[in-house]
Amino acid sequence: MDKKRIPLELLLMFSVFVIATCGLIYELVAGALASYLLGDSVKQFSFIIGVYLFSMGVGSYFAKFIKGNLIDKFVEIEILVGIVGGVSSVVLFILFNTLAHFEAVLYLFVFFTGCLVGVEIPLLMNILKDRIGFKDLVSNVFAFDYIGALLASILFPLVLIPNLGIVKTPLFFGLINVSIAIFLCFYIKKELSKPLSLKIKSIGAFTFLLALFIFSDKILSYSEEKLYGENVVYTKSSPYQRIVLTRNNHEFRLYLNNNLQFSSTDEYRYHEALVHPAMSMAKNIENILILGGGDGFAAREVLKYREVKNITLVDLDGEMTDFFQTNETMRTLNHSSLSDPKIKIINKDAYVWVKENRQKFNVIIIDFPDPSNYSLGKLYSLQFYKELERLAGSDTKIVVQTTSPYFAPKSFWCIEKTINQIFPFTSAYHTYVPSFGEWGFSMASFEPVNNRIYRKIPNLKYYDYNFSQLSYFSKDMKVNDVEVNRLDNQILVRYFDEEWRKVQ
Repeated sequence: MDKKRIPLELLLMFSVFVIATCGLIYELVAGALASYLLGDSVKQFSFIIGVYLFSMGVGSYFAKFIKGNLIDKFVEIEILVGIVGGVSSVVLFILFNTLAHFEAVLYLFVFFTGCLVGVEIPLLMNILKDRIGFKDLVSNVFAFDYIGALLASILFPLVLIPNLGIVKTPLFFGLINVSIAIFLCFYIKKELSKPLSLKIKSIGAFTFLLALFIFSDKILSYSEEKLYGENVVYTKSSPYQRIVLTRNNHEFRLYLNNNLQFSSTDEYRYHEALVHPAMSMAKNIENILILGGGDGFAAREVLKYREVKNITLVDLDGEMTDFFQTNETMRTLNHSSLSDPKIKIINKDAYVWVKENRQKFNVIIIDFPDPSNYSLGKLYSLQFYKELERLAGSDTKIVVQTTSPYFAPKSFWCIEKTINQIFPFTSAYHTYVPSFGEWGFSMASFEPVNNRIYRKIPNLKYYDYNFSQLSYFSKDMKVNDVEVNRLDNQILVRYFDEEWRKVQ
């Protein structure tokens, strides 16, 4: 009967694989969560990875001081890793809006998790050193470790975040960690000095994590309602962002990665200012390109012009366009624009799509999120506008949302200056949107922007075709000394981060 049992060596090698997979998942969750809540994904992931690797080194160093029954200690650490890593997202989401020093707690979680994971590998090697030859031991441990890390890095963006989300994913892997501990408690109980105590601890930890997993949606809804101060009516974690829709007595608000995108009470001011100046001044408006704008509001304004024959809308996130195409409330707000036969929706990275496309457009409307990280900053870069140049004819009008000239003037004029390197005629303008404050845009063309109006749409709520009024900037919104945003320096992201941190 014993001959059919799985050898302890094989079980512990499999544990190495589980440790590596779970450990990297906890690290990726912390990085993604920091990006969702704090912005600047490159900086957050860089800091998270650095702290995590350092803490693994600390844990590895202190592993040599662990005495007693090493298998007992390994099981206990496996339970601890499962609990600490598993509950990390739940705790951090709850604390984000209530704790003054949130980042300190975030990095404390990362450090503690990394230390525990760092302890496990040398501890396992000490357990196995008398059972496996040194050469085979080292190569096998590192092989399982790297394979687990590869699996985690593939599963995280493609499977885990889209299907489990940012809260359930670490809880799920915490359950896996604790399950390994439970299995070892029962399967190799003769090797343990305190089998009953470890069984109680591991089963208790599993029950605790399972309860959190089952009720995680309610916990997340509670924490997000505290975070946004409103009723959360829709949430979705796509591979690219956290989508949250809230509602109060008089409005809906959409947040992407904790950043407000629109309020239903005043979004018309933003979208009319974004769309109608360019649409009214373009000589021809048959063929329209919208980059971003997955909510369908820019498309709604474009469709008010009967001359429009085709609209191509390119938005990275299919979850975003699907929601605004199928949800009845959102269809009411965007007048079902995303289901109009004139529109073609393409879910693809706009930078890649523009680079591959050769079609010319009469009006190009660019409604990207603000450049809060480097993946978005590339869409405001000189190289992007060079690629965009091929899609514009001599009389094409291009309009870009360019963040707030009041709260972030360096960011605003950096975008304007960058556009002007490619398109010889640009005109910056702005409008007031109560939910956001003063907000800016830039119109670009190969022809002078001479304010000639070719067409008007009656009964707009806000825009009255007095473009020159929107083009006036007071002294506190002007900045001269800014750099061009290039793909290799991403100066815009640094400007944006510095300026908006002062506002928060």
